Amino acid sequence: MKILALDSSGLVASVAVVEDNNLLGEYTINYKKTHSQTLLPMLDTVDKMIELDLNTLDAIAVSGGPGSFTGLRIGSATAKGLGLALDKPLVHVPTIDALAYNMWGTTDQVCPLMDARRQQAYTGLYEFRENELNTLIPQCAVGIDEIIERVNQTGRKTIFLGDGVDVFHDYIEEHCVVPYAFAPANNNKQRAASVAALGAVMFEKGQVETARDHKPDYLRLSQAERERQEKERDFRIC
Repeated sequence: MKILALDSSGLVASVAVVEDNNLLGEYTINYKKTHSQTLLPMLDTVDKMIELDLNTLDAIAVSGGPGSFTGLRIGSATAKGLGLALDKPLVHVPTIDALAYNMWGTTDQVCPLMDARRQQAYTGLYEFRENELNTLIPQCAVGIDEIIERVNQTGRKTIFLGDGVDVFHDYIEEHCVVPYAFAPANNNKQRAASVAALGAVMFEKGQVETARDHKPDYLRLSQAERERQEKERDFRIC
């Protein structure tokens, strides 16, 4: 089984190819570039370096959200275009699940955090049981206070990772009462390799969709949509 994976859900842009539990190539960048500039050139580089024939792919896995609205649209459009051109199925891998998959094999519970602004995080709570990712709290958009309260209620040591760690580091240190740790640099951000590995598991379970049907999962309205609703509400009040 050969899976191409894309992740542009946050600040990181990442492309990977996994074949039969082997990582053939991965290209990850987290540096001042827009994904519209980087994702396709990165894919082209990986393609050439591992001499990839795109027609040999079984599926295309894409980090399907939540995350940056623009980033998700770029990743989605790229995956859809490839899927349609190659007639390959897509695997919609939840972004927070894929982040948690970075910590595969840990006995601690895992809490990914992506900055969703306004003191909110895209987050969830996970554990690994019998070599499988087990969801304790499905990915959601909540206040940092709410997810830390839930973590404290479990009484279990927790590993935090994701770009939200930098944003909420002080809050975690002040309010988290259970033992905790922050993931190291090699595993603390989005990785297409994790999207590919989890995507392969989902593919084997038949959790696929057509390129035409794929849509990102934003979990909440964009800022423009929220502002429009607020204006409409104010207009009705007047």
